[in-house]
Amino acid sequence: MWIVLVTGAALVQTTWLRAIAVREAVPDLILVLVVYAAITEGEERAMFTGLLGGIFQDVSGGAVLGHHVLCLVLVGFVVGRLTTRLITEHPAVKIALVFSAAFLHGLLYTCIEYVQHPGSRPMHQILAGVIPGTFYTAVFSPVIFLGILLAEHPMRRRPKPASKGLPPR
Repeated sequence: MWIVLVTGAALVQTTWLRAIAVREAVPDLILVLVVYAAITEGEERAMFTGLLGGIFQDVSGGAVLGHHVLCLVLVGFVVGRLTTRLITEHPAVKIALVFSAAFLHGLLYTCIEYVQHPGSRPMHQILAGVIPGTFYTAVFSPVIFLGILLAEHPMRRRPKPASKGLPPR
């Protein structure tokens, strides 16, 4: 089920998410899945989610293979270790984790790009791309968390209440 969810999120991110872009910033569904996996399952599942989602992002985005993989796996590990020390039930904590993870992912990705292309403008990339994307991902994350919860635990039929009559003899 988890692989289907990651694959579906990668497909939605690479195809339909541009429709809700705000000044070229789009929420990062894969990153939210990595944080969700870190919160619910721990760093191993988060790192696996980052690996799978990062491969999809690298292949579909035309980046050098491994950029998103490395960043998402590192973010998954850090957030997974961090969640062992936090009480992550409150929605504000989850949003703060998504915000921090998105910012860390953006900084890591920008640093890798700068090392490979020293002529690039990293501060412009951070100010124009990373920060707006970080905010958009954090604001959009409750909707994604709710969608994940509904996908993992679909509404089941409620059992009929027991009759209030006397039990049969």
